[in-house]
Amino acid sequence: MHIVHILRKYNPTEWGGTETALRQLCDGLRHHGMGSVVYCPEYETNGNGRHAAPAADPLVDAGCVVKRFKTCVPIWGIPPERRRQMIAVGGNLMSFDLLGSLWSDREMLVVHSHALGRLGGIGMTVARKKNVPFVVTIHGGVYDLPETMRREFSEGGGAGWEWGKVFGLILRARRVLLDADAIVTCNPREAELIREHHPDRRVMVQPHGVPSGIYQHDHRAVAREAFPWMAGREVLLSVGRIDPVKNQLWLVEHMTEVIRRHPRTLLVLAGPCTDEAYGEKLNRRIIQLGLGNHVRLTGKLPPGDPRLIGLMQEAKAVMLPSISETFGLVILEAWAAGTAVISSRTSGARALVEHGGNGWLFDLDRPEEFHVAIDQVLGNPDWRSRSIAAGNQRVVTEYDSTVLSARMKSLYENLIDEKNALRYSA
Repeated sequence: MHIVHILRKYNPTEWGGTETALRQLCDGLRHHGMGSVVYCPEYETNGNGRHAAPAADPLVDAGCVVKRFKTCVPIWGIPPERRRQMIAVGGNLMSFDLLGSLWSDREMLVVHSHALGRLGGIGMTVARKKNVPFVVTIHGGVYDLPETMRREFSEGGGAGWEWGKVFGLILRARRVLLDADAIVTCNPREAELIREHHPDRRVMVQPHGVPSGIYQHDHRAVAREAFPWMAGREVLLSVGRIDPVKNQLWLVEHMTEVIRRHPRTLLVLAGPCTDEAYGEKLNRRIIQLGLGNHVRLTGKLPPGDPRLIGLMQEAKAVMLPSISETFGLVILEAWAAGTAVISSRTSGARALVEHGGNGWLFDLDRPEEFHVAIDQVLGNPDWRSRSIAAGNQRVVTEYDSTVLSARMKSLYENLIDEKNALRYSA
């Protein structure tokens, strides 16, 4: 018997916060005696029509069974570039294959969807038919989003004819939150807004966790060997996929002033590029500003990679310039690695960072606050040490992944008991 998890995208070479959160959850559930089966879309095909699967799979390493299903972009008449982008970011895809695979899964205890839209609707439909609990986790935010992002989501792609709307209606895709047995979010503000919109739903705030023990080993030598251009520099690190929401371009735009004040600084952007146009724009701007010796991109680094942990341990600060961040798992990873945190004032960061205590917050439209934060991190080693110690203590006591997964196990068990009680009383 196992928990079914549904992902809207999963490519280990394009690892992100959702994948990390799921990996920690599944690993923790395994320690509590619960197995996990993860259903996720097939890899994109290469030029030979074959699926380009990477050699290693972190979810498999965490004890999960990973099953792939076929998907399609249910829109006629959109450009190939737009279609590729929707697949890369896990847009509102359709899958007849997933419907059949879930229906034939006879060992499921709970269906836990980490996707909304049609894929979430498929999971909910099967859960209802099988009379098992349906849980949905909101990873990227639904109500707690900047107005510009909310408008973009509501407007959609703008081109083509979306034939998938018919199946969305059949699958009740727009009712995933309305009909879920439990809604999980890592963000207290998001939870508050969900309760306002869905007062009869069970809403649980479940922070993401980190296996803090893996960050205790010193991997700085590994990072130095992999990235020799760090030698003699004061590293400022940003970890996340290269994407407009992650807002790395904002950092690049303000690096000229950072360098003027701190000539030895080096901005390192670690993460895969999931938006080609944005990645090209970022690289062009680096060249235009003459920052080739002050900004480096590492590309994709697998989760738990000693090079990535070593980068965090080597960095003077980990920076999050995100436009929107529901949680900000990298904040916990930075604290676990012994690194200071500087973040834009997203709701996720505000829930974790005590400004001036365990980190520093700034407004994107007030860059002077950002430069004060950099001055503090690079010019006040006593404060930096205190903030790291405070953050590390919070990770160990509040955000250990094994402890947090026990709460999710308890939720599953309560929902299963309720379903059984209803079944026997009917």
